[in-house]
Amino acid sequence: MKFNIEIYSDGAVIADMIAMKEAGLISGFTTNPSLMKHAGITDYMSFAQEVLRKIEGMPISFEVFGDDFETMEKEALKLAALGDNVFVKIPIMNTRGEVSIPLIKKLSALGLKLNITALMTEKQVQDTVEALTPGVESIVSVFAGRIADTGVHPEPFVKKSVEICRQKEGIKLLWASTREVLNIVQAQDLGVDIITVLYKFTRVNYK
Repeated sequence: MKFNIEIYSDGAVIADMIAMKEAGLISGFTTNPSLMKHAGITDYMSFAQEVLRKIEGMPISFEVFGDDFETMEKEALKLAALGDNVFVKIPIMNTRGEVSIPLIKKLSALGLKLNITALMTEKQVQDTVEALTPGVESIVSVFAGRIADTGVHPEPFVKKSVEICRQKEGIKLLWASTREVLNIVQAQDLGVDIITVLYKFTRVNYK
């Protein structure tokens, strides 16, 4: 089956990333601190630089590690400087529940490509889109899978999120925390731009 939606692979094992790029099954990559920890990565910048050398030209999202906004900003600037294909992942809030909107607005105004992650409410999506600079490539990642885990169907939320993201040029909506291959069909039918999937899903030949 061929999908029109962009499929990004979510992981931090470089050998798997190379294999998926060579197979031509995916359009980009995302990573996060939990995946990197699970993969045994201890030097974040060295990992990022190696990945960029080996999957040159494909969009990839690297997430900040900091939990305070000053640290997040410094890390974001360093990550963005690694390459034009880098999207910096910023969580919508830190562990203290403080929203990242002021930082998002500041970094987007500087022209950084951002991937705002862990969004689970319509208000978070609306506030994020309002903070992003028109025309600057940005990704809004909604945790549809996490919502489904609570017993709530994510489709109405995702549908509304698509509408909100269309309000501003340069923004793509990403369905994150994919739980099954069916989610790819659901996301595509709703007009979602990107979906992240784990390596076990990308081994399926979608073409």
